[in-house]
Amino acid sequence: MQLNHVKAIITGGASGLGHAVAQHLVANGGQVALFDVNDEKGQEAARALGGKAQFFRTDVTSEDGVAANVAAAREAMGGLNVVINCAGILGAGRVLGKEGAMPLGTFAGTVMVNLVGSFNVAKAGAALMQSNEAGEDGERGVIINTASVAAYEGQIGQAAYSASKGGVVGMTLPMARELSRFGIRVATIAPGIFWTPMVDGMPPQVQESLSASIPFPSRLGKPEEFASTVAFILGNRYINGETIRLDGAVRLQPK
Repeated sequence: MQLNHVKAIITGGASGLGHAVAQHLVANGGQVALFDVNDEKGQEAARALGGKAQFFRTDVTSEDGVAANVAAAREAMGGLNVVINCAGILGAGRVLGKEGAMPLGTFAGTVMVNLVGSFNVAKAGAALMQSNEAGEDGERGVIINTASVAAYEGQIGQAAYSASKGGVVGMTLPMARELSRFGIRVATIAPGIFWTPMVDGMPPQVQESLSASIPFPSRLGKPEEFASTVAFILGNRYINGETIRLDGAVRLQPK
């Protein structure tokens, strides 16, 4: 799929990795609909991107709200052929912490946003993309989800987060197999440690320690590197049902 033909929904599009993807797609002629819960940042991001971007305040865990906004985004862009799920929360906390066992709501809330939210937007997008006119190889759409290296090497305090991201990895292949009959591809990116607003707020010594833990390049990932990986997946139709680690060869330690 050529980037200037892209009409994409991007969850978490107001900041971080999602916003970097939006910038890359718009810079290459695509249209984007930013889905985010942060109204102020979402409106600001859409304005900065210009006429090829629109913002829709969206709670990815709301089935009715997502379905309505996906339909509205398709109407606004004159079509829909890409869904990119970047919305997520950390949900950090130990199973048995100093103040007792983790509240079930913490675990369930993390899974709801990271895993259920990704599925919710993906299936709403697929429901509309299945009726697109088929392009080369019969392609009608692409879904790209965001997991994490924590899906494979979760650290202490990441039980909820790792479970949610492991679920994203786990649903990639069966979803790709099912949607293949409609010409819709599904892929996942599992990023390592990237420069995001969360990392920006950390003390310099913590940032340096994180960078030193990455084999090569020994630095944090750049959001534009994530965005270029999204673009590569969009442009290469033979990538389907796969999770791509984007991590500088890092393997997370227990803590």
